Amino acid sequence: MHLVDEKDAVPIRSHDELLAYFATAGKPASQWRVGTEHELVGCLASPPSAAGTPPTYEGPRGIGALFEWFAKRGGRPVVEHGCTIALQRADEQLTIEPGGQFELAARPVGDDRIFVDELTQYVSELGEASRELGLAWLATALRPFGTRDDIPWMPKERYAVMRAYMPTVGTRGLDMMVRTATVQANLDFADEADAAAKLRCLYSITSILTALWANSPIREDQPSGLQSVRAWIWRDTDNARAGILPFVFERDDIFHAYTEWALDVPLYFIYRGGYKPVPAGFTFRQYMKEGYAGERATLADWAMHLSTLFPEGRLKKFIEVRGCDCGSFPMIAALAPMMRGLLYDATARTAATQLTAGLAFADRQRLADDVPAQGLAARAGKHTIGELAKQLVAQIATTGVTQADQMVALWQRHGGDRASLVRALAHPGLAGI
Repeated sequence: MHLVDEKDAVPIRSHDELLAYFATAGKPASQWRVGTEHELVGCLASPPSAAGTPPTYEGPRGIGALFEWFAKRGGRPVVEHGCTIALQRADEQLTIEPGGQFELAARPVGDDRIFVDELTQYVSELGEASRELGLAWLATALRPFGTRDDIPWMPKERYAVMRAYMPTVGTRGLDMMVRTATVQANLDFADEADAAAKLRCLYSITSILTALWANSPIREDQPSGLQSVRAWIWRDTDNARAGILPFVFERDDIFHAYTEWALDVPLYFIYRGGYKPVPAGFTFRQYMKEGYAGERATLADWAMHLSTLFPEGRLKKFIEVRGCDCGSFPMIAALAPMMRGLLYDATARTAATQLTAGLAFADRQRLADDVPAQGLAARAGKHTIGELAKQLVAQIATTGVTQADQMVALWQRHGGDRASLVRALAHPGLAGI
């Protein structure tokens, strides 16, 4: 099922409508909220011989059965070709990623304590369901067991189109789709100037955030030598639509700049009763000008296209913070208040932006390449990321010990015993037993 507002199904008449998509989303500061989304990597918890195996969609222990468990307790299923692919529950949504990663898109809140309370309730529900189904959910941003080919693909139509497309534009796109998991924070903006300042701050510190939240050091059953394999994967997934955007540091007319960039990013597909691939390299600008297969570009197409762009900070009707590995529940809960403090407070935002203000764009790109491997030890000009992080936030920055460091130590302690590793890596209450 794909729902589109009637007004958004009307063909776009002018470039101004694309800009208005962003401009009309502005809110006064009194209405600003923060939302958190996180994806969990699941596996079978038992028997010991099957521990660590990724769940299929089908079957009594599959992702479909998990959706069915939640649906019996309320919510509106989103069904595609007979398969539930999401569950809408009031202002939150449960969804799946291509490799069965289970995602909670929590409702945006004005008080981060509310999110923690609701996250606790969700974990309790997921724990109950997982014990019944024998599933465990791991505190990691990359499936640590097995190869990519071991992972079943979920029956979501758009993923089939992306699966065919990814190998044509990068070497790691399929790994991104089925193996990785992230935590994101979504924030409001007042107007174009405010959005520009917030995005500039976010892009200034995105590598610091990646280093602080790094939590994907294990790949294919052994330490990779990296702090964040997830971040490394993103460096060659699809560079036309991912990474760091130079104009964020150069332009204040961010709605215009982002629109011009998005117009020239190739489309994945259009949706008309199903996801229809388009020719390679076919951009939204071409779609607006020429149409495709008798269809004209609509605002619904524009919104969908924006959702298939993956820069470190994504602009839609809100700003998405996208550079962090998923990890422990305390770290999942920490992202929203940290970003609220940095982006909603003008003084903090200015100070955070200044931390890397002396870097040229080429230096920022080099840093983004270095951080997945070096983490807090990566250098940004005269300073390490760890030194800059101590100015940004305490906790991990003070100890210098990341979730990735802790995970490698845990991995070595359990010596490759998958059953014990599943129990050790699982979130509290989500070990499936």
